[in-house]
Amino acid sequence: MKKMKAMRLTAIREMKMLEVDKPEIIADNDVLIKITDVGVCGSDVHYYTRGKIGSQVVEYPFTAGHEGSGIVEAVGSAVTRVKVGDTVAIEPATCCHHCDQCLIGREHTCRNLTFLGCPGQVEGCLSEYIVMKEQSCFPLGDKVTLEEGALSEPLSIGVYAVKLSIPMQGAKVGILGCGPIGLSVLLPAIAQGAEKVYVTDKLDYRLEYAKKAGAAWIGNPLKQDVAKVVAEQEAGLLDVVFECCGQAEAVKNALAMLKPGGKLMMIGIPETDTLEFDMDNMRRKEICVQNVRRQNQCVQSALDMIANKDFDVNIMTTHFFDFAQTKEAFDLVDKYEDGVVKAIIKF
Repeated sequence: MKKMKAMRLTAIREMKMLEVDKPEIIADNDVLIKITDVGVCGSDVHYYTRGKIGSQVVEYPFTAGHEGSGIVEAVGSAVTRVKVGDTVAIEPATCCHHCDQCLIGREHTCRNLTFLGCPGQVEGCLSEYIVMKEQSCFPLGDKVTLEEGALSEPLSIGVYAVKLSIPMQGAKVGILGCGPIGLSVLLPAIAQGAEKVYVTDKLDYRLEYAKKAGAAWIGNPLKQDVAKVVAEQEAGLLDVVFECCGQAEAVKNALAMLKPGGKLMMIGIPETDTLEFDMDNMRRKEICVQNVRRQNQCVQSALDMIANKDFDVNIMTTHFFDFAQTKEAFDLVDKYEDGVVKAIIKF
């Protein structure tokens, strides 16, 4: 069997370039992809620094990575969606299409879902080649670059979160945490007509990116009472708040910022298994809390927005690394060094 290189997690905060078997097309709907770009996601870093996310525990060695794009190298006999030579964005989730969840349009909570770079499911895309099902391959065409193709994965989460929330036209919106996911919410929210977007983050340099992307107000919760300031500017408070950082204090601020009948969108992944809610405040305001699980059928919408130049998704990309420098990229993202927002591995 032919060999390829893969960057594999080998222990907590350790990874190594290993030679492994190159995947092959087995099923008639398989697509062999030569990877060109992989974005470093916060969940990848969780696996790197903690070895798990909740019940998803790494068994070493393991290949992380799920924000990928590449070039089609070979296709199965039944594949019609893409052809050899096409550039593609990769949808990391593969659903079964026949369980109860899939049949009601909830492919992202498929009973038989497998996810790229998820322990116990599928090895990730920090490797020279991967094989994915045809359904997970989205042609980029000539208006979307391979780098943007990789960015379409986190962007599609933001697109889905906005879609799942409320109509954006004229909305007063809060986004707590403006890393890649916060920015991925901000861009489509503004593009779809949000009247004012209030953004918070503990890192001032990230707030500046939000400001450039169109945020009406930015605030650092380490330096000011952000909930109080928002309340002073918006007497009626906000229609919806997207919690994008997984921090307990952000949840508290979100509830304070929301108007009665407002909606709290939970997107961030907490470092702890539990979060506390001010139930008296939440109950009196009748706040609706909506969890956001990855994305659901929004990859093409994200790619269309990029192609149509509804916004510049590249605003979140700050660093590029060679494949051999993957550990350096993970360490940089983990420590929030050098003004990093999104790092991309180039093959």
